Amino acid sequence: MKDIRTLPDKRAIGNEAAALGIAAIKAAIARDGEATIIVATGASQFEALEALVAAEGIDWSKVTAFHLDEYVDLPISHPASFRRYLQERFVGPLGGKVRFVPVNGEEDAAAEAARLGALIKGRRIAVCFAGIGENCHIAFNDPPADFETEEPYIVVALDEACRQQQFGEGWFPTLDAVPSHAISMSVRQIMKSELIILSVSDTRKAQAVRDALEGPVSPLHPASILQTHPNTVLLMDPPAASLLTRA
Repeated sequence: MKDIRTLPDKRAIGNEAAALGIAAIKAAIARDGEATIIVATGASQFEALEALVAAEGIDWSKVTAFHLDEYVDLPISHPASFRRYLQERFVGPLGGKVRFVPVNGEEDAAAEAARLGALIKGRRIAVCFAGIGENCHIAFNDPPADFETEEPYIVVALDEACRQQQFGEGWFPTLDAVPSHAISMSVRQIMKSELIILSVSDTRKAQAVRDALEGPVSPLHPASILQTHPNTVLLMDPPAASLLTRA
């Protein structure tokens, strides 16, 4: 991870993430006639998605979008459903032009992970939008994350810190209501992306940012693996950067 930028606020982060992503998408379409991207969800992505769907000059019919994760046994009607989130904030505003591959965790999670894995294997991923969790996870790869599996999507158990974050952000009425498992894109699959754009804000992410950037590369701090990725851009606000000891 060589490109680390501190920006004034979430709006600036979102605009910068979208601008970087738009350039990567356009370049992939020009090169290959199509682009495969990975979109993310959660509070860190509101502004980036808003700016992305407002972009001009992208033929979205040539774009296939996967997403990082989804809860197991959570219906799409639930406000916390990531499929619902992306339908409302990404697919819908684009008029359905983008080819969206949703993660469906409502039935057989292992079979769904295998289905998605078959669809994404061999694809050239132009850009992956992502964030970092309070426990330093990427997607739902909570610590200790599996750095070895080659499966593109896996079924994972969510740790207490992850579930507490989802409750704390207001997605669920109680901690007990937060699902215990999810389908997640694996670490190795994320690392295959040509460009990874991380959007991170708020003081509550500061320790995770420090662990990701200044600690050793370790499954105990999953996002630290991005230190080894050649083209990751980390966009953060001053509160998220507040615990860094290196300029």
